[in-house]
Amino acid sequence: MESENIIDALSALAQATRLDVFRLLVRHEPDGLPAGDLARTLAVPQNTLSAHLAILSRAGLVHGTRHSRSIIYRADLDRLRAMMLFLVEDCCGGAPSLCAPLIEALSPCCTPLAVKGQSHA
Repeated sequence: MESENIIDALSALAQATRLDVFRLLVRHEPDGLPAGDLARTLAVPQNTLSAHLAILSRAGLVHGTRHSRSIIYRADLDRLRAMMLFLVEDCCGGAPSLCAPLIEALSPCCTPLAVKGQSHA
């Protein structure tokens, strides 16, 4: 990921409503949420939400898909992962033990899928 793309994404998230929108969409993966539900949940006027969603979309953090009369918005988790990896790619100058707490903190709710042939006991 290029520095310019990271700056765009971080800039998009550097506003309270947009950060709330993105975090709400992450919680609702993989189904996403209709724009109206986002507006009601966050108590944001629909026209204001639309402007925020446009900024998040341009930054590549969310995508909208039309379903009948609604647009369902989803967080782009691949983009989030790329952004996080970019931010920590040179973590701790090659001392993995220093990065272990960071990596552990980034995975509180998710356990990695088992590698074929291995089990998590």
